[in-house]
Amino acid sequence: MHNDSKTVPSCNPPPVPIIVGAPRSGSTLLRLMLDAHSQLAIPPETGFLGIAFGKKPVVHRTFFEKVTQFPRDAPAWGDYGVSSKSFWEQLQRIDPFDVAEGFRCFYWLYTARQGKSRWGDKTPGHVFGMPLIEQRIPEVRFIHLIRDGRDVALSWKPWWFSPSQSIAELAQHWMHWVETGRRHGAHRQHYMEVRFEELVTAPERVLKSICNFLSLDFEPAMLSFHDRALQRLSEHAARRAITGEIVVTQEQRLLQQALTMQPVEPRRAFSWKQAMSVSDQKAFATVAGSLLTQLNYST
Repeated sequence: MHNDSKTVPSCNPPPVPIIVGAPRSGSTLLRLMLDAHSQLAIPPETGFLGIAFGKKPVVHRTFFEKVTQFPRDAPAWGDYGVSSKSFWEQLQRIDPFDVAEGFRCFYWLYTARQGKSRWGDKTPGHVFGMPLIEQRIPEVRFIHLIRDGRDVALSWKPWWFSPSQSIAELAQHWMHWVETGRRHGAHRQHYMEVRFEELVTAPERVLKSICNFLSLDFEPAMLSFHDRALQRLSEHAARRAITGEIVVTQEQRLLQQALTMQPVEPRRAFSWKQAMSVSDQKAFATVAGSLLTQLNYST
């Protein structure tokens, strides 16, 4: 949905980038790079594009509540700066109601707030909902960001959202995310794999390739993403549980993304070679060595 007001449906929407991949693979870095483009606005993680609505026809109120209260345990709506009142008013203009137009309504409201003309999404977990997301919104173009799993494990382990403290278990989780993304991607109309290591060592070349994939002109400002990173990341408010208690503070969320506020650092590629113990390297390879080899990562 898009015209001069950015709130009316379009019969020919432009390509929509959806950044997916295992956590700690650099998706926030890529989000900020693309968001630095003068046309493109990408909000903080949403997670709701793959929501299941059941078999009954979806009505305005059901959709509104599902989106604004997602996830149920700690709603993220406060991150987006979109008025729930405005969202509800725009949703009611969709007649008959359509889930795809409902989602576009949210993103166009966010995009208008940023003064941009195109939207995208960055949610690692959307890797699991790629078939449904494409079915709902055919203009999506998936960008699967892949990083050496040993660097992912080391980056994942210290944070509150890490699924385990065991390197072997983190290797299993990394495999699940990457293999799911590649399996789904093989059957998508528009799917692109990007290596984190190439993104940080040859950012201009990789970004030009992504822009071509998105039918978007490359802009040098995308390489200076860090100049506005703090401003963009300030949207990441404290996350509260539905009970009111703070799940994670804004300071913790900003600390988690601190490296994205600096210029690209090539040394972030393959840092596991210096930072991971030999025993942990062996533990990771025992579980995920086959995928490392398949992806041409040295073992």
